[in-house]
Amino acid sequence: MFEATERNRRNRKVEGLFRLLFLWMTCMLILPVALILGVLIVRGGPAISWEFLFTRPINNMTAGGILPALVGTVWLVVVALIASVPVGVAAALYLSEYAPDNRLTRAINLAIINLAGVPSIVHALFGLGAFVIFFRFGTSILAASLTLAIMTLPVVIVATRESLQTVPLAFREACWNMGATRWQTIRKVVLPNSVSGILTGVILEVSRTAGETAPIMFTGAAVFMPFLPQGVLDQTMAMSLHLFVISTQVPDVPEHMPFGVALVLISLVLAMNGLSIAFRVYLRGRKKW
Repeated sequence: MFEATERNRRNRKVEGLFRLLFLWMTCMLILPVALILGVLIVRGGPAISWEFLFTRPINNMTAGGILPALVGTVWLVVVALIASVPVGVAAALYLSEYAPDNRLTRAINLAIINLAGVPSIVHALFGLGAFVIFFRFGTSILAASLTLAIMTLPVVIVATRESLQTVPLAFREACWNMGATRWQTIRKVVLPNSVSGILTGVILEVSRTAGETAPIMFTGAAVFMPFLPQGVLDQTMAMSLHLFVISTQVPDVPEHMPFGVALVLISLVLAMNGLSIAFRVYLRGRKKW
C-alpha cells in the first residue's frame, strides 16, 4: 500500500480549502435570489388570488387584478421569440458553418458584440423610429416585440454558435465522407445535436424580454387598457411597465400590490424557463455521445 506523503496531505488541504471557497462563492450567488424571492413571497403573497390574476385593474389601478398586463407580457414574449429565434439561429449557422475567417466575418462578430452592449433605452428609440414610424406599425405589440427581438438577438446568436461548435467535427466529416452535402449535414446531424444549447439562449431571452421596460414604453406598452389585445397590431399592458407605474406614479396603492405584481412576473419567467429547461434536459438525455 502507498502511504500519503506530506506533500499529498498538503495538497489535499489546499484542495479542500478551494472547495470550501467555491462553495461559499456559490452560496453567495444564490443568497440574493433566495432573499428576493423570500421578500416577494412574504409581502406579495397576500395579494395573490384568482381575482388578482384574472380581473382587470379598477379604481385608477389601486384595486382589481393584472389580467391585461399578464396576457400582454405573454404576447410580447411569444412574438419576440418568433421574430428573433429563427434569425438568430440562421446567423449563428452562417458564422459557424459557412463564413470564412475574413474582414466581413470579423465585422459581423464585432457588430454582434456592440449590439449586446447597447443600452435598452437606445433600442427603444430605434424601435420608435424604425417600427412605429418608418414601417407604420404604430404603438403595437408587433413594434414592441420586434424591438425586444433585436435587443436579444446577440444572446440567441452567441448561445447557438457556441452550441454548434460543441458538436464534434468527426460527425461532420463522417457525413461528408458518406456524400452528404453541407446543408444535409447541418439539418440532420448538427442542429439535432445542438438544440439543447440553443434552448439556453431561448431561456436567457425569455428572462430578459419579460423584464424589460424601456424598449416597450415607446413602442407598444400602454399604462392602462380596459380590454385584452386581439392581435399583434394592438397596444397592450405589460407586467414590467405596470409594476413601474403602480410603484411610482399611482397614489394610494395597497402596499402588497406591487410586491404581488413582482411575484407574478418572476413566477411567469420561472415557469417559462422551467418548461425550456425540462425540454432541454429531455433532449440532452437522448444524445448518444
